[in-house]
Amino acid sequence: MEIKRTNYLERLIDKQGNGMIKVITGLRRSGKSYLLYNLFRKYLLDNVTDENHIIYLALDAEENKKYWDSTILNEYLLAKIENESDQYYILLDEIQYVNDFVPVLNGLLYKKNVDVYVTGSNSKMLSSDISTEFRGRGDVIHLYPLTFKEYLEAYNGSQDEAWDDYVLYGGLPYILFCKTEEDKVDYLKNLYKETYLDDIKERRNIQDEQLLNDILDVLSSQIGSLTNPSRLTNIINDKYLKYSKNKKVDLVNKNTVDSYIGYVEDAFLIKKAQRYDIKGNHYINSPYKYYYEDIGLRNARLNFRQIDDGHIMENIIYNELLARRYNVDVGIVETFDKDSKGKTIRTNYEVDFIVNKGAKKYYIQSAYRLVDDEKTNQEKQSLRQIADSFKKIIVVRDNIKTRIDNDGIMTMGLYHFLLNENSLDE
Repeated sequence: MEIKRTNYLERLIDKQGNGMIKVITGLRRSGKSYLLYNLFRKYLLDNVTDENHIIYLALDAEENKKYWDSTILNEYLLAKIENESDQYYILLDEIQYVNDFVPVLNGLLYKKNVDVYVTGSNSKMLSSDISTEFRGRGDVIHLYPLTFKEYLEAYNGSQDEAWDDYVLYGGLPYILFCKTEEDKVDYLKNLYKETYLDDIKERRNIQDEQLLNDILDVLSSQIGSLTNPSRLTNIINDKYLKYSKNKKVDLVNKNTVDSYIGYVEDAFLIKKAQRYDIKGNHYINSPYKYYYEDIGLRNARLNFRQIDDGHIMENIIYNELLARRYNVDVGIVETFDKDSKGKTIRTNYEVDFIVNKGAKKYYIQSAYRLVDDEKTNQEKQSLRQIADSFKKIIVVRDNIKTRIDNDGIMTMGLYHFLLNENSLDE
């Protein structure tokens, strides 16, 4: 089975020789090593150079543990660069295993004939660290789990069958190699506990594991819902009081909950989407929405018991937009009207996503079903309140032909949106 990551490969190719350290990061098991070794290394061999000028190390391999010592690694790399007139490509997989690796990589930048690429997952290479580790000399490529289009290209079955699997088990590449439903469930549940949770606990020295689990349970059950640390704290404390059986219970505080959420974000499990006031042209600090970077992990966290199609579809649309390298916020449109007595009535309309890239902007609603005129008008009402001329789109689950109404609002089917990267510009 060949899994194509064409967009990411093209980005690596475009960044060749740009004088920076190319850092491939993202959720663990999302395919970073595959991209670096199977795809990019093969491209170099087929089009650019020979084996002798590619220095590759899988640092998570047992035979390469000696290179976890940064001094030994540095000596090895310098020894491999035999001819200063030749171009070399250094590919280091799972760089976080190396102690004090930053000076080694920064030192390589001073060599004009060396191009450096690394992958990093946890510990020293989480999202909040990348911006500081290389002081402006790191060029980050964030690798997401498979989009539905990538998943479908490697899937053995129909489009509808692929979708049914995708909404349940997500887009981590290994899912495509699991033969049975049981294998997929076991893989995701074990991965969640033994990889992601253990990484967070070890890195952050988590003292209250129960609180971390409670936070993850609430976030998983409320994807796409407005919330904030205060609301989460209240939900968790209410739970503690309910089951305390009149015994004294230690309640948690908002700051601790906020910190724990940040740790989960750093591990790429979830992403926070901020709210933006469309008419006021400013961000709203709170509340906001959380989405899972892989929907299969979200479902695994809830033991596959809470498969709410509308919220899962919204989460997948959000991930798709990020994978296409759009900036994505959630929107609010505030309106003021007068009632029959002249009293001012304020109404807030929610817009699922405000999407932009450069000068392009789109407003997008995710609607699982438009079952009747009332539901259709409800979804369109938010978009009608926006006075500017940027494109307004409703994505529906049904496989419909794209159409535009008299208000200029476009409605398109989910498959069309997901399988056509230029669908927003039609």
